[in-house]
Amino acid sequence: MPKSNMVFVHLLFLLETMQSYTIIKYKKMEKKKSYQQAPLPFQGQKRRFYKPFKESLKAFQTCNVFVDLFGGSGLLSQWTKETRPDAIVIYNDFDNYSRRVSNVENTNRLLAQFREILKNEPVDKIISKEAKAAILKAIQREEKKSGYVDYITISSSLLFSMNYATNYADLAKQTMYNVVRKNDYQPAPDYLTGVEIVNMDYRQLFDRWKHVHGVVFMVDPPYLSTDCTTYSNYWKLANYLDVLQTLKATNYYYFTSNKSSILELTDWLEKNHGGDNPFTGSMRVDVNARMNHSSGYTDIMLYKKLRGV
Repeated sequence: MPKSNMVFVHLLFLLETMQSYTIIKYKKMEKKKSYQQAPLPFQGQKRRFYKPFKESLKAFQTCNVFVDLFGGSGLLSQWTKETRPDAIVIYNDFDNYSRRVSNVENTNRLLAQFREILKNEPVDKIISKEAKAAILKAIQREEKKSGYVDYITISSSLLFSMNYATNYADLAKQTMYNVVRKNDYQPAPDYLTGVEIVNMDYRQLFDRWKHVHGVVFMVDPPYLSTDCTTYSNYWKLANYLDVLQTLKATNYYYFTSNKSSILELTDWLEKNHGGDNPFTGSMRVDVNARMNHSSGYTDIMLYKKLRGV
């Protein structure tokens, strides 16, 4: 597609999106920092793929549009814009991560109160009922004052072993530990600079861009057979299979892990029922991850560029 036509499609998308949805923010392109990981906690962020992902982008040098269908923490979109500042990068912020980033100062203020409340509590141990009550009261005050509390971030300082809460009721009923973060989170005003941020169903976003020549879809749904606690949607097997429709005759990145059975399932369907395997011809990168000294798993990145693009 000629560049002028691509720009027209882009402008049309923005106009249509403004009519039907809310574009959260469009930040001016002013790069200051390279982010190797997301500035705030997020379940499933892709920080281990920093080098291989940025290296793999060389395969898509002739592509000028990247659409992050399951934006998550925005890390893939951030890396893409860092590496390809000339490209259009669209980040689907379905989990409202950008709002969490914009509220870092409020979060730090709340964490400072936690440190004061827990200063006499044993570290890494269950906190007393009195301390828990004081923490919950501080959270209620903050929510009343600012209108927003980043429960995922603060719960990482109150709950043990990668547990998260997404609201007050969920946090209040859980056992709390004195695992409060010792340092403040760094503000990240330039995070996602130049990236277009939208919030919409991935299928609608895909439909708006699938006919644009050379578009690359970044597909990172919640992993099958893993904990999806902090994601906005509840996912069933059919949902994961529906996502594979975005890989048919497209340029793509797809992320999964060896804890999921998606790759085995698509191989089995191809061998036993003659189905089309969307991963045929793709490149694969494995990254080992450890949860603790005795257990780990393998994160998998697959990417594919169509011929002639």
